[in-house]
Amino acid sequence: MSRLLLARHGQSISNAVRRFQGIQDVALSELGARQAAALGQALRHRRVTAVYTSPLERARRTAEIAVEGLGLAVTQVHELRELSLGDWEGQTVEEISALPGDPYTQWVRDPVGCLPPGAEPLGEVQSRVVRAMSDIAAAHPHGQEALVVSHGGVISAYLAYCLGLPLSSIWRLTVSNGSITEIAPPIVRSVNSTRHLAGLAAGGALAPSRLGP
Repeated sequence: MSRLLLARHGQSISNAVRRFQGIQDVALSELGARQAAALGQALRHRRVTAVYTSPLERARRTAEIAVEGLGLAVTQVHELRELSLGDWEGQTVEEISALPGDPYTQWVRDPVGCLPPGAEPLGEVQSRVVRAMSDIAAAHPHGQEALVVSHGGVISAYLAYCLGLPLSSIWRLTVSNGSITEIAPPIVRSVNSTRHLAGLAAGGALAPSRLGP
């Protein structure tokens, strides 16, 4: 049985100021680079044989920093990209919350029914992510560990699938920047492990979901 180590990218410069990024290509912050390095230290105690990443810079760079010196190639998988947030991308949480009816709060409560204008439907996000994770797991069937560096929305959507949770509940899950979630598909072994980040400031959190935008 394969083991997938799902790592959320380190804090991005948009996470740091609570700015929605979605599929925008945003760089890591200084803290995010340190989180990626700490992730790499945690991996030294694992038997990682393959590395996959979202093509977006914040995830790709996290993967590169984490596996530096391990001699592992980093494979980009387009299906691991973050969900598109449509018209909200580039705006802050405060700016969206100030709009009539507070659409941010509505979205947190019901991300399926209260989709941002022009955003990717969560059902489509989950379908592409499940396909990608299934392909990765199938490529490493004999107890091998594969590192998958992706995004909060992507990891939450896959966790909902594995745990049998409705998509409308995904923002209740906590997936912190630089965290590790371990899955032996479809069995969830651990969620949001952050012990390796001890001593680093937390970043990119959003109450109540605790997911960076």
